[in-house]
Parts: sequence; C-alpha cells; structure tokens
Amino acid sequence: MANPAEDLRAKSVDELVKYIVDLRKEQFNARFQQAQGALENTSQIRKNRREIARAKTILNQKRSFEAGNSNEKKSAKKKASGKKAA
Repeated sequence: MANPAEDLRAKSVDELVKYIVDLRKEQFNARFQQAQGALENTSQIRKNRREIARAKTILNQKRSFEAGNSNEKKSAKKKASGKKAA
C-alpha cells in the first residue's frame, strides 16, 4: 500500500479541498452515529481526524509554495522593470 501522504500530494488544490469536505462530512456522520450508539467502528473517528489533518497540512504546503512562487515572479518583474527604467 502506498504512503497516504504521497497520494494526497499527487492531488491538486481543488481536489484536496473537496477531499477535506468529504472527510468532514464522514466525521460528522460518525460522531452523530456515536452519540446514538450506532457506530460500530469507533476508530473511524480518530482515523478521519488524522486524515483531515494530513490533507490540511499538504493543502497548506501547496498553497504556501504557490504563494512563494508568485512572490518570486513579482520580485523578478520588479527587478527587470527597474533595470529598464534606469
């Protein structure tokens, strides 16, 4: 079985957001079932919580990487435009 983090890193930002929303829905339903006493697999709540954290971490890494790249491009453009004006 592949590393779960590697599978998540292969997804795009939009796919990760949708995946997190789906996990949150599963987590809500599991908590609801647990409150009613109908939840058979109680470890599912813990697994969902950790999977959500893993997905959010990778999502934040991707977003910060994209922000870093866009800042580098902007600074490169400023440097290039500054040289032309001088």
